Amino acid sequence: MKLTWLGHSAFRIESGSTVLLIDPFLTGNGVFESSGMSAEDASAGVTHIVLTHGHDDHVGDTVDIAKRTGALVVGVYELVLYLNGKGVENISPANPGGTIECGDVDVSFVKAFHSSSTIVDGAPVYLGNPCGVVVRPKDGPVVYHMGDTEIFGDMALVNEIFTPKVGLVPIGDRFTMGAKTAAMACSRYFKFDTVIPIHYGTFPIIDPDANKFIAEAKGQNVVVPKPGEAIDL
Repeated sequence: MKLTWLGHSAFRIESGSTVLLIDPFLTGNGVFESSGMSAEDASAGVTHIVLTHGHDDHVGDTVDIAKRTGALVVGVYELVLYLNGKGVENISPANPGGTIECGDVDVSFVKAFHSSSTIVDGAPVYLGNPCGVVVRPKDGPVVYHMGDTEIFGDMALVNEIFTPKVGLVPIGDRFTMGAKTAAMACSRYFKFDTVIPIHYGTFPIIDPDANKFIAEAKGQNVVVPKPGEAIDL
């Protein structure tokens, strides 16, 4: 299985015949753009797009990619119906607790504590509950993308049910966990083999780098990939 960080919370996961994008915020994502990749590069061969919630910095390029590739868009009910209204024809609605077979991986939605909306005519439109995503490949380690969230006690249940070995953990503060609570979440509730920090360095009001998290997460295997760098798992 191959995992590529595309900046912010965006990832490309390749497993068998499945190419899955999570939260493909590419256009306007300066971290992704610094990689030298194009949105077409990042979405080449994509079969599925999985969304944690409806904020623009997570939905990102979903509509354009889905229309161009026909990829199946998987997300919370209200969110994928909203995208269907934007011309995304191939959708699969879900909610926390649900599992969807996506080719060579299973995708399960779990809780996240955040919000989920988009702005239409200057006002927020509700797009369902935010989620974390657990990706279980037929061949490879279980990956837990926490989405945007604070720390919460039911992370223990996520670990008990799914036993994820790779954690994609938001650390940027302000809208998600900061360095201290993100490190606490990893050490208290999980036994990750690999921790990859996300949701930092994209906007001026969140942490600019992963240095504080690395210091707080001492003793854990924190991997900070370069944007566009593929990791074999």
